[in-house]
Amino acid sequence: MSMRIGGLASGIDTDSIIKDLMKAERMPLDKMEQDKIKMEWQRDAFRDINKKLLELDNMMLDMKMSRTYNSKQVTSTMPGAVTATGTASSTNGTYNISVQRLASSAINVSGTIRIDPNEKLVGQLMMDETIQLEQAISFTTFDKDGNPQTYEYKIGADDTLKDVISRINTADNNVRMTLDNNTNQIIMETTRTGKYNPAETGNEIIFSNSFFKKGLNLHQGNETGGDNAEFTYNNAYTVESRENSYTLNGITFQFNNVTAVGESATLTVNNDVDASFDKIMAFVNKYNEVVEELTGSQQEERYRDYPPLTKEQMEEMSEKEIELWDEKAKSGLLKGENAITSGLFDMRQSWYSTVVNDGQYSSLTQIGISTSNNYLDGGKLIVNEDKLKAALQQDPASVQSLFSNSNTDNKRGLVNRLEDAVKSTMKRINQRAGKGTDTLENYTLGKRMKDLDNRISSFEDRLVRIEDRYWKQFSAMEKAISMMNQQSAMLMSNFGGY
Repeated sequence: MSMRIGGLASGIDTDSIIKDLMKAERMPLDKMEQDKIKMEWQRDAFRDINKKLLELDNMMLDMKMSRTYNSKQVTSTMPGAVTATGTASSTNGTYNISVQRLASSAINVSGTIRIDPNEKLVGQLMMDETIQLEQAISFTTFDKDGNPQTYEYKIGADDTLKDVISRINTADNNVRMTLDNNTNQIIMETTRTGKYNPAETGNEIIFSNSFFKKGLNLHQGNETGGDNAEFTYNNAYTVESRENSYTLNGITFQFNNVTAVGESATLTVNNDVDASFDKIMAFVNKYNEVVEELTGSQQEERYRDYPPLTKEQMEEMSEKEIELWDEKAKSGLLKGENAITSGLFDMRQSWYSTVVNDGQYSSLTQIGISTSNNYLDGGKLIVNEDKLKAALQQDPASVQSLFSNSNTDNKRGLVNRLEDAVKSTMKRINQRAGKGTDTLENYTLGKRMKDLDNRISSFEDRLVRIEDRYWKQFSAMEKAISMMNQQSAMLMSNFGGY
């Protein structure tokens, strides 16, 4: 930017005069910039609404799931021995379980070893003539079908016992090896419970060469464990399981300890009404939160005398003054917006229709949920807790059908209808305000902002030309005054010569 100095001939503060003139010329530009800021605020406000709607939309997935309405509660008379968890498919009733044996991992503990775990294996093993270091060590376990799986590990010239242990532990072989530095003993065990060796008395870890027996003092006959769990269901059905859990009739039983001979744990499965109620209430609360947000945007007062502040105005105000001003300037940004008002109407309408189904509940009021009579609430949901819990206790399947039938006709569930309304509202808002990844050309407000950007750019170019014109005019005036001063001085000089 070039430096300009005026008023040398006239003594006029040209710079101040032109700045004041340009302030008047800039007024349309300030208005356009304020309009752009307001559009950005509107866009952000729309997107905040869509975030709330998306949270509600995500919660609707749970409202379609059977587990929301058919949560099960399982109690046990012997929780120290047997506990259980149920699913939506679990049948209510009483079950007797006696546990004869728990599943265990196979484990083999060595005698004291003479190997220094930090020194090379080669030199240490060769000190004993009965131990010949082989090219590789190996052991065998079994897969789920009882097929033997042999794992082989090479021993390098510089490998230590710690290296071998690390190599075994990091491999996928169902085995873990541990060195107890306190007793200088090796512990080798399976990382899973249960019996996989099909031989009735067979080991779960079979050593394939002399390294384990002679080098690590591990003997095949010292292995213990590797047993299946054994339990009896309803005093008649005896089952074995490789794990300390078993799923039957939609119920997963967890075995914690054996039961005394002749005793059994009694487990009772019932509907968990409180869990289902809490899930529905969480959804209702989120819906009411969204309705409050949308309704509040339409009830805010719009202050037309509080446009967005320009930079020059903000420089003259304190932070508190700016905050209070912006609060009024942002109030009512979305008031009267059709995307919001029509969305609210559609969401309210979702709850009013009946749902044709085979259950005893076909309307929301039958299960204790209604919309608020106060029009200022915007159609918030009101819940009669006792009535809703009673409905969940008596006929949870009918409550589920009322909310989540996926049909497209009059059998369509209320949540599905609400989902249609929410998605339609979000689509309208996206068309108006776009998403964070959209370019300005992809939504209505963005196109208007882009048009304003072009107008602002053109107007700024125009202001540059106007300012140049003012300076040229004042410069011409200064030049004329300078010439007149010179002529006056010359005349005075001439007259003064007589």
